[in-house]
Amino acid sequence: MKKKLLIVWSSGEKEVAKKLVLLYGSVILPRGYWDEATIMIWGPSALLLAEDEELQAKLKIVQENGVKVNACVVCTDDYKVSDKLQELGIELIHTGEMLTNALQSDDTKVITF
Repeated sequence: MKKKLLIVWSSGEKEVAKKLVLLYGSVILPRGYWDEATIMIWGPSALLLAEDEELQAKLKIVQENGVKVNACVVCTDDYKVSDKLQELGIELIHTGEMLTNALQSDDTKVITF
């Protein structure tokens, strides 16, 4: 069974993004901690990422290492950052179903920041 991780990133705090979400996200697949990983951007983190070039550069490394990244389309629309996040290669989705499926799955762990 594959080991899957879903990181729900909702914090609008830059230090949480740098020192937890993106730092951990950048090493989890190269080091073999997980077989698959996804970062779900939800809420204030969408606005933070859209406005912060340093975080965008760190996210690019995470993506290049194979971590999938998506964002709540309702949130990105509310913050008016949908176009910007799509330019960063982030898939905009309705996140509720994905989160529910992950929480109910036996092969996926979910952590939130």
